[in-house]
Amino acid sequence: MEEGFLAGARVAVVGLGLMGGSLAAALASRRACGHVVGVARSAGSLEMALGMRFIHSGTTSLAEGVGGADIVVLATPITDILEKVRTVGPLLKPGCILTDVGSTKRAITQAMEELPPHVEPIGGHPMCGKETSGLAVADQALYRDQTYVLSPLPRTAERTVAIMEALVRAVGARPLLLDPERHDRLVAAISHLPYALAVALVNAAEAMADGDDLAWRLAASGFRDTSRVAAGDLTMMGDILTTNRDHVLAGLHRAQEQLAALARCLEEDDAEGLQALMRAARRRRLEVYG
Repeated sequence: MEEGFLAGARVAVVGLGLMGGSLAAALASRRACGHVVGVARSAGSLEMALGMRFIHSGTTSLAEGVGGADIVVLATPITDILEKVRTVGPLLKPGCILTDVGSTKRAITQAMEELPPHVEPIGGHPMCGKETSGLAVADQALYRDQTYVLSPLPRTAERTVAIMEALVRAVGARPLLLDPERHDRLVAAISHLPYALAVALVNAAEAMADGDDLAWRLAASGFRDTSRVAAGDLTMMGDILTTNRDHVLAGLHRAQEQLAALARCLEEDDAEGLQALMRAARRRRLEVYG
């Protein structure tokens, strides 16, 4: 039933960067819905998306793009998502599903609670991405085999959840229902904290190098892999850190404790303690990734 609804649905994707462009491309290439409308600030982005066949039509007008849509996906930075959630409600037809792809969920779902009663809200967060951003690097396979979190609100209808699960599966991803608070706590640990630590790592290495550029010539795959996410989009990551502030702070405090424990082992020449910390980390890493 939900697959039948989706097959004829008009889906508006607001924001055609990496995440929005990739979602639109997956929907269009897999013929997962009836029509994909792209909404972007730049006419050039729309021309590019049309040329790449990521969308069926496009507009720079939010009202025009979301008007008549069955599903609207907000795929812009979190602060912009929050602003649009607060203003887009009257533009949507009765029964329209409003969702997003933001990396934090509490602030967004709280804003969704204030939507008019004729709108069906549900938070979303595909657990995928790249350190680069923009439509030029969008990829129709980005969502394939990836976990896609859905965060229903208390007011969200069961049918809405079922339709969104069908959409997630239609783009090749795996739906996972998750409470916004639990989502933000867990994602802070495995995504937002690593970004903050990568920033600290690069800045610490810069300070230790003390102007000696040979350090960066010596840097190989280990440094590249552990620092990769520090090259992420600044606007997006700034929004993520500030809208998940308490959980990120808790993670940073835990990381400080772990760094202090490592430092203490080295200061006290405690080889046994050092090995214990290293073994615990190695064991968990192997359990997760092999």
